[in-house]
Amino acid sequence: MDNEAVPSLYEWAGGVAALERLTEVFYQHVKKDELIGPLFAHMDPGHPRYVAMWLGEVFGGPDRYTKERGGYPHMLSQHLGKAITEPQRRRWVNLLMDAADEVGLPDDPEFRAAFAGYIEWGTRLAVHNSQPGAKPPTKAPVPHWGWGVAPPYQP
Repeated sequence: MDNEAVPSLYEWAGGVAALERLTEVFYQHVKKDELIGPLFAHMDPGHPRYVAMWLGEVFGGPDRYTKERGGYPHMLSQHLGKAITEPQRRRWVNLLMDAADEVGLPDDPEFRAAFAGYIEWGTRLAVHNSQPGAKPPTKAPVPHWGWGVAPPYQP
């Protein structure tokens, strides 16, 4: 299969509609969670949509998060000083993966491996960047995540 025939993770997931369903369901669960709910107690009502925009851009969709929300510097600012713990990170990951199942994101091994790879990487970076005294780079591009070593199987 040539690279032109390989869809982006964004396309494979179902585009903006799928990612917005994912983040809406996910944040409904987050708000009720005793461990991470308090981190989002004063969440902007648009937050699920903004996270969908971020994920869309990361996974090869339009660069709306950069154009409308300020890109990486804005995302970084949302985590600075939050002192996210490893148990909170892990709960966030688990709830997101459960939401992916709940909304019917593709469950083929290739997509889920790429999706999980980004979620693990991104949340671990968020934990590091959120610690007191952390001095992460303030300007960086939005990461662009791909299939890695296992593009989608298409017979």
